[in-house]
Amino acid sequence: MANVAVVGSQWGDEGKGKIVDWLSERADVVVRFQGGHNAGHTLVVDDVTYALSLLPSGVVRKGKQALIGNGVVLDPWALVDEIERCRQLGLEIDERRLGIAENTPLILPVHSALDHARERARGAEKIGTTGRGIGPAYEDKVARRAVRLSDLADEDRLRGALTELFRHHSALARGMGEPEPDFDEHLRMLQEVAPMVLPYRARVWQQLAEARRRRERVLFEGAQGAMLDIDHGTFPFVTSSNTVAGQASAGAGVGPAQVGYVLGITKAYTTRVGSGPFPTELDDEVGTRLGERGREFGTVTGRKRRCGWFDAVMVRQAVQISGISGIAFTKLDVLDGFDELRICVGYRLGDERIDYFPTAPDEQAAVEPIYEVVPGWSESTFGARSWADLPANCVKYVRHVEELIGVPIALLSTSPKREDTILVRDPFED
Repeated sequence: MANVAVVGSQWGDEGKGKIVDWLSERADVVVRFQGGHNAGHTLVVDDVTYALSLLPSGVVRKGKQALIGNGVVLDPWALVDEIERCRQLGLEIDERRLGIAENTPLILPVHSALDHARERARGAEKIGTTGRGIGPAYEDKVARRAVRLSDLADEDRLRGALTELFRHHSALARGMGEPEPDFDEHLRMLQEVAPMVLPYRARVWQQLAEARRRRERVLFEGAQGAMLDIDHGTFPFVTSSNTVAGQASAGAGVGPAQVGYVLGITKAYTTRVGSGPFPTELDDEVGTRLGERGREFGTVTGRKRRCGWFDAVMVRQAVQISGISGIAFTKLDVLDGFDELRICVGYRLGDERIDYFPTAPDEQAAVEPIYEVVPGWSESTFGARSWADLPANCVKYVRHVEELIGVPIALLSTSPKREDTILVRDPFED
């Protein structure tokens, strides 16, 4: 049976949470493989809204195994809070349903403090991070000084790991003119939270190997989007992890061949949160209309998202980088009522027309979109559950997007509700 990896094909916020939740009905195991609690997924199930940041979206379905892989950076206090919020909404979450890789790096208060200090120092040139310590935690992982989940199980090991971490962060704080972090307070807080998170400690790689032997279906859940990838995105205005499908293997602890079908979640228009280039951004009433109709505010931060027309060049590039097999096209209903729609089919860079998104930051900021105008539709697509429910011009728009990005549409989403989904082809059966 096929496994499926779900990744974003734009700048995140494409609606991955709903699609993962919808697909998880067909899966046995759902595993997060990168990012942290800077990425929010909103699910609407039986008129109950779940705002998830760390927990895999499959946790809202009974009988599914939810795993957090080693590619994630974990804030243990945020995890405890999120679990409690979910329990208050009626979800049963215990160590039988949730497992966290024992080698997962932890996000500590010192990381968030550094995140905020750096953004203040950058001033107008700030990256636009959520300030939750994601980047600094990944830095410590790569520098081999991270405190990991397994360290919480042994006080001597925890003290040693924290001492190594503070050797760097204390010097860094002094150099930036910031208050030095409090070692004893960090140690106390970690000792206090340890019994709340250690029950979830697991060998995720082993659990996934066992799932494979049982021929169970695994759903790999990504966060953010391809254009926020640390290598392939709009650097330096990116996140601190690899968001493309290749990370599903390393971030969960499985071989590349086990990832299977790659489903790219793609919004019918384009949005972005924070700083950085955005070729199709609309600073007019159309952009405002898209934002209001799409309720474009961040799940985690509440920040207003920037909005623009669909960028086929960018999505086509994401398709190639992630090896995307098919697209889940989301928020189609937001385009209802437009007389005409625009699709970016190329860029103008100086006197040259190009068909790719450039790497250099100055060139990314300088590209101008080349638009193709297509007719819109006046009928409502909200809640549509079959092709027959879609207006003719809407179907033409979807089919044209398929041609421009080079992969087929596998799913269409027409509202936040899990039932309002049109299945074109089942990724688990493809």
